Amino acid sequence: MTRRAGRHRVLLTRGAEHDLESLFDHVAAQDGTGAAHRLVDQITQVIESLAQFPDRGAHPPELLGLGIREFRQTGFKPYRVIYRVQNDQVVIHLIIDGRRDLQSLLARRLLGA
Repeated sequence: MTRRAGRHRVLLTRGAEHDLESLFDHVAAQDGTGAAHRLVDQITQVIESLAQFPDRGAHPPELLGLGIREFRQTGFKPYRVIYRVQNDQVVIHLIIDGRRDLQSLLARRLLGA
């Protein structure tokens, strides 16, 4: 997925696209498709706003503890959007439920561990 707005281009990795689809499926099964569409719309608005303000997000504490400062996070609670700013691009790497075990998920998806 590629979106162009503001001065940065926002890109979702395949993993992030899969995360969004999985969130939709999970919420649709639990609360119906209307709730799932609303959630995805809200998360999409958060993602699109990064085109204008990419540096607004904090560094994920799980990565800061490892000395990694290249990733940032923002979100729509309890969901977290983990991304990296690269030149004029904002690359979304993860869209996850913040109540999950983030340490192992971040290590697998971002660090290749």
